Amino acid sequence: MREEVKQIQRLLEEQIYIADAAVATALYLSMALGKPLLIEGPAGVGKTEIAKALANALGARLIRLQCYEGLDTTTALYEWNYPKQLLHLKLEESSPASEAEKEAAIFSESFLLKRPLLQAITEHERAPVLLIDEIDRSDEEFEAFLLEVLSDFQVTIPEIGTIKATHRPHVVLTSNRSRDLSDALRRRCLYHWIDYPSAEKELEIVRARVPAIEAGLAARVTSVMQATRTMSLSKIPGVAETLDWANALVALQATELNSEIIAETIGCFLKDEADIASFRAELDVGRFEG
Repeated sequence: MREEVKQIQRLLEEQIYIADAAVATALYLSMALGKPLLIEGPAGVGKTEIAKALANALGARLIRLQCYEGLDTTTALYEWNYPKQLLHLKLEESSPASEAEKEAAIFSESFLLKRPLLQAITEHERAPVLLIDEIDRSDEEFEAFLLEVLSDFQVTIPEIGTIKATHRPHVVLTSNRSRDLSDALRRRCLYHWIDYPSAEKELEIVRARVPAIEAGLAARVTSVMQATRTMSLSKIPGVAETLDWANALVALQATELNSEIIAETIGCFLKDEADIASFRAELDVGRFEG
């Protein structure tokens, strides 16, 4: 393993993100080649946390664009502060300036509301980490618009002109695969898949992120979660739910698992009534007690 990759792995671990060599290599190559990194995987396996940990490790600003159905370029890029513009015009009614001068004044950068993409492009101090979260939830039109931004990292604002990034952002895109992304977007990115962790890695994550949990209890929590993911559920719990449950048990000062404490805290890791019924019917809770 290259020393640079090992360094990234160490930096992430300092942020309490347990990264394997493949994740660290993907991040290193993304930064070295200046290409966005597309991370796919089930919900709750730590995709978003990678970008947060990277930003903290680099001492860089994290800029997050949360995608959703109907997201448009205005919300993602910029819009004009119309109330401020109207107030300025009202105050300047008696000004001797020409109409052209007044218009130029209100369509200047001081009246611009920068949204995440423009914030990332105009970050001056150092390269930020741009997190484009759950890109699969946006529509194909927005995805097509994003291709241009990711290619050139510049935008043209008709009233101002072209703004080019001073520092090329480190871009991380995440997807839960709720829909297929275009080949064009995939070609512009490096790719990494994150699956549910092994029992050993999940236990390591629990011990690192919930240091107050008793060692034996952490092992039993991990065993229950690993077994739960083998069931036919509508919403399979991820690592995020494992950590929620572990933190809940610590808050309750639990030192062991039994059927009663599992029943009382089951809503920490299962969020569907039918899944809870399946869990109770299929899982042999007794083997995790103690």
